[in-house]
Amino acid sequence: MTTTEDILLQANNVRHKKSDGTLFLMSERIGWLMGSKDTFSVSYKYSDIKMQKISPEGKAKIQLQVVLHDGGASTFHFNAPDGEEAQKRDRDAVKELLQTLLPKFKRKVNKELEEKERLLRENPALLQLYQDLVITRIATADEFWEQHAAEFINKTSCKQDVGVSGAFLADIKPQTDGCNGLKYNLNVDTINSIYKTYPAVRRKFFEYVPGRMSESEFWTRFFQSHYFHRDRINLSSKDLFTDCAKQDEKVIQGELEKDLEDPMLDLRRMTDTTVGDGYGTSTDTPSSSQTNTANISMIRRFNQHSMNVLKASLAAEATAQPAGQPQQNGHASGGEPSAPAGPDLAAKKARLEERTCYADLEAPVPAAGQALSLTKVERYLSGPTPDAPRPAAEPPSADAAGRLCQGVRRWQPFAARVLDPQAAVSVLGDLSPGGALMKTSHKERNAAADLPDQVKTELAAIYRSAGELLRHFWTCFPVSTPALEEKVAKVQDTLHKFHQLKIRQFEDGLCRQAGLGPDVTAHLNQMLAAAYAKYEQWRSVRRLQR
Repeated sequence: MTTTEDILLQANNVRHKKSDGTLFLMSERIGWLMGSKDTFSVSYKYSDIKMQKISPEGKAKIQLQVVLHDGGASTFHFNAPDGEEAQKRDRDAVKELLQTLLPKFKRKVNKELEEKERLLRENPALLQLYQDLVITRIATADEFWEQHAAEFINKTSCKQDVGVSGAFLADIKPQTDGCNGLKYNLNVDTINSIYKTYPAVRRKFFEYVPGRMSESEFWTRFFQSHYFHRDRINLSSKDLFTDCAKQDEKVIQGELEKDLEDPMLDLRRMTDTTVGDGYGTSTDTPSSSQTNTANISMIRRFNQHSMNVLKASLAAEATAQPAGQPQQNGHASGGEPSAPAGPDLAAKKARLEERTCYADLEAPVPAAGQALSLTKVERYLSGPTPDAPRPAAEPPSADAAGRLCQGVRRWQPFAARVLDPQAAVSVLGDLSPGGALMKTSHKERNAAADLPDQVKTELAAIYRSAGELLRHFWTCFPVSTPALEEKVAKVQDTLHKFHQLKIRQFEDGLCRQAGLGPDVTAHLNQMLAAAYAKYEQWRSVRRLQR
C-alpha cells in the first residue's frame, strides 16, 4: 500500500471470500487488504463502481456489496468480534462514506454510453450496421462510432442555447425546511441564467468553489447576500458579493460612456416623464432631489439585466457567424466606422415611422384597382363581332381510299431480304428463354423474387451495411491528405473482412439451404470488385509518385 494516499476510513475484521482482512476507503479508491499481505488483494476506483448494496435487516451476515460498471461485484462481510451492533456500525460507516464519494466520481462515460444506446435504439439501420461490424469484430467500437456513426452523433450534439427569462429569480420559490429556514432548489438552467445575468457571480464561483467552500455553501451565501437583496440599505463588509455590485456599476458606467448608435435609446436618462401641462413642450426637468434613489437603482438594474442578455445573445451569434462576413452596424474590424448601409437606413426609417405614425389615426388607404392594358379601345367599347361563316371542306375519304388501292396494286414482296426457314428457326431458338442469347431463363430471373422472407431480410441488411462501407470508401477520393490515406486503408481492410465474414457465409448458406448460386449476390460482388480495383489503382499511382 502506498503512503501517498489519504485514508478516509479503515474498517477492521472484514472478510472477503472467506479470508479476513481490513477494508480501506481512500481518496480515490476502495481497497481490501488481507491480514498477512502488504498489497491490496481487491482494489476498485470510485469511478468504476456503479452502486453499492447492503444485506437486508434480519440476515445473519452483515454484508456490503460493491457493483461495478462492467457487471462484476465484490461482497464484504463485516465480522467484528464485538457483536452484531458493532458490525452494523462499521458497515453503515462505510455505506455512508461511499454515498458521499460515489457521486463525485461518477463517470461521464455512462452518459456517453446511454446516448449511444439511444442512437442505436432509434436507428434500426445503424443498429444493423453495428451488429454486422462490431459484433462480428470486423471493426472496433471506437472505429464504428468515429467513422460510421459520426453524422448521427453530430446531429444530437447541436443543442439550442436557452435564453434568459426576465423573472427567473422570481420563479425560484424557496421552501421552508421546518427549522425557520429556507431551501432553494436550483437546476442547471437557473444557474446558467444567473451566470449570464450576473457575470461577476460566475467569476466568484470559479474563484471560491471548490477550493474555499462547497457549491451548496456558495449558493447559500449568494441568496443571503446584499448582491441578491440589493434593496437593503445596510451593506456588510463581510459579504462575499460586496465587490460584485461595484464591478457591475463600473460596467454600467462604461456602457453609458459609449456612443450608442440607437437614437431612440438614452440610457443616461433616469427619470420617467409624461406629457404634462406644457403638452410636451416644457423643457423643465425634475431635479435630482425629487428623484427617488430606489427608482434610479431599479432602472439601472433593469438596464444592466437587458444589456447582459443582449451581450449573451450577440456573443452566441458571433461564434456562429462564419469568418469573412460583414460585421454589424457597418463597423470594420480594427478600423473607422463606415457609412451606414442601405438596409440600416431603411431600418432606422422604419423605427422612426413606428414612433411617429399611428395606424389607427391614419386615413384608410383606398384599394387600388387593377389597371387595364388595351391595344384597341374601339374593340373594347363595341364588343366582339361574330366571324363570317366558312364553307366546310370536303372529306378526303374518297381520295385516300383511291391512293390505298393503287399502292396495294403496285406492292411487290422483297423475297431476297427474307431469312430462310432454317435460319429463322435458329434465331427464334436463340432469343427464346434458355437460348444462347438468353443466358438466364425466366425461372432463374425470378429466383431472387422467390427467396424466403428471412433470406430477403438478411440480404437487405447486407446491402445496407455494404452500401454504408462503400459510401465511406468512395468519399475518400481524391485522397489528398494523410488523414484520408489512413481512412481509405482502414475502410479497405474493413471491406475485405466484411466480404469474407458476411457475404461469403451468406452465399454458402444460400447454396446449402435454397440451392441458389452466386447470382443473388452478383451485384454485391461487382460493387466490391470495383472498390478493390480503385484501391489497387490508387496504390499503384501512389507508389509511382514516391
